[in-house]
Amino acid sequence: MSGGLFYHLGRKVAPGVRKARWLWGSMTATDSELVRLEHDVGVDLACQAREQLQLDADPEVAEAVRAVGMRLAEKVANKQRSFRFEMFAADEPNAFALPGGFVFVSRPIVMLSEGNRDELAFVLGHEMGHIISGHAIERIVANSAVSMASRATAVRGPLAGWLRRVGVQFLETAYSRDHELEADRLGVRLLAAAGYDPQASVRLLGRLAELKAASAPSDLGEYFSTHPTFEMRIRSIRQYLQRR
Repeated sequence: MSGGLFYHLGRKVAPGVRKARWLWGSMTATDSELVRLEHDVGVDLACQAREQLQLDADPEVAEAVRAVGMRLAEKVANKQRSFRFEMFAADEPNAFALPGGFVFVSRPIVMLSEGNRDELAFVLGHEMGHIISGHAIERIVANSAVSMASRATAVRGPLAGWLRRVGVQFLETAYSRDHELEADRLGVRLLAAAGYDPQASVRLLGRLAELKAASAPSDLGEYFSTHPTFEMRIRSIRQYLQRR
C-alpha cells in the first residue's frame, strides 16, 4: 500500500495505536490481549481502507480469493487469530495486510495468478505472513511514534529506541527486505500446510521476473518495485524449501 494512504489511515486510529504502544512497551500483555488489540486496531484501519478504496463487486473472483484465504487461515497455528480477505478495484497489482487479519488484494494481482489457486495462495500467504510475524502491527506502532519522537517525548519500554530509529522508514517505504523475505517463507509454509504446491511461489515470481524484464518499469506498479528483487526472493524460497 502506498505510504500516503498508510499515513492517512494511521492518523485516523490514533486512540487504538496509543493503546497498542502502551501494551507493546509494557511487555506485560498476554498473547490473547495482543491478538485482541491487533484486531481492534485492524478493524478501524480496515474501515478507513474501505472508505478510500473501491471494493470489487465481482462475486465469483471475490469468493475464490476468500476460499483460498480461509483454507490457508485454517492452518495458522494460533487459533485466536482470524482473517478476512477482500478484493478492491485498481489499475495496478497491489496488496496489503492490516493488523488483526485483514488482507486486501487488488483485482490485477489476483489476475496475475492466471486462475492458478496455488499461485493466488502464495500472494495471500505472503500478506498473512506479515500479520502472523507481527510486521503489520509493528509498522502501525512505528507510525504512531514518529511525531512523538520528533518532539523528544519518551516512549515507554524497551521498544523506545527501535521506534525512534525505524519509524520514518516504515512510514515512507515498504517493509524491510528481511520482513519481506520472512513473509515469503511464512507464505510458502502456509501453502504446504494447506495442501497447495509451494513451488507455485517460485513459478509466479519467475513469471513476474520475465514480465518485468520485457516491460516498462511501471507496468507492474509500485507494489513489486518496493519488494526485494524477484531473483532474490526466488533464491530465498528455494533455499528454504531445500531445508524443509
